[in-house]
Amino acid sequence: MKTPRILRKILSASIVLSLAGICQAAPFTTPQDMAQLRQLALDFLTLQASGQSGQVQVSVGEVDKRLNLQACENPSPSLPPGSKPWGKVTVAIRCTVPTPWMIYLQANVQVTAEYYVAANSLAQGQILTMADLSKVKGDISKLPAGVITSPEQAIGKTIQVSIPSGSVLRTDALKSPAVIQQGQSVRVVSSGPGFQVATDAIALNNAADGQIAKAKTSSGQTVSGVAKIGGIIEIVY
Repeated sequence: MKTPRILRKILSASIVLSLAGICQAAPFTTPQDMAQLRQLALDFLTLQASGQSGQVQVSVGEVDKRLNLQACENPSPSLPPGSKPWGKVTVAIRCTVPTPWMIYLQANVQVTAEYYVAANSLAQGQILTMADLSKVKGDISKLPAGVITSPEQAIGKTIQVSIPSGSVLRTDALKSPAVIQQGQSVRVVSSGPGFQVATDAIALNNAADGQIAKAKTSSGQTVSGVAKIGGIIEIVY
């Protein structure tokens, strides 16, 4: 039996509406290019490590192939707060538009550079000279923070703890020499917009260049300022 013409029109309209409903319920989305995310992490870490002296080599792990992410308009990479940008690191890549998501990529940043070790055994309280330093080259990303990478960071400074020969020299093991000694006569220079006043005083503590020093003036007033070479305490208003 033939289907009446009006019924055929109703069935055709129903099919069109059904297909439209399916398309609306499951819109087409463009998948995220995972290679783009790896390159983004690589460029980000290379930039972060650009301030390091020496040769930088960055490798980024593969993205989990099971992930099915929608393409992001502007993915943003970042490192966890407080983490250093070398050694084994984790890079977070966040997307906000059009669909929020976040993934983590494992990476390794190797920095090969020259640094300094103790050329001989160093005793606590010893003042370093060039003869006490020995230059070596290696991956500083595997070393503790604060590695000495130039002689200027060490020469003239005092060793705070004894260091065996061959040990890596670090800034936290060194102390700048005092430019002001407790009990020393000092000159307190106070300055501000349109004025400068200087007076003599007696230092109340030891202080290296740039550290805070306290002193007592002849009038009995206790003041504090920044220690400078030459027995000067500088106060800026």
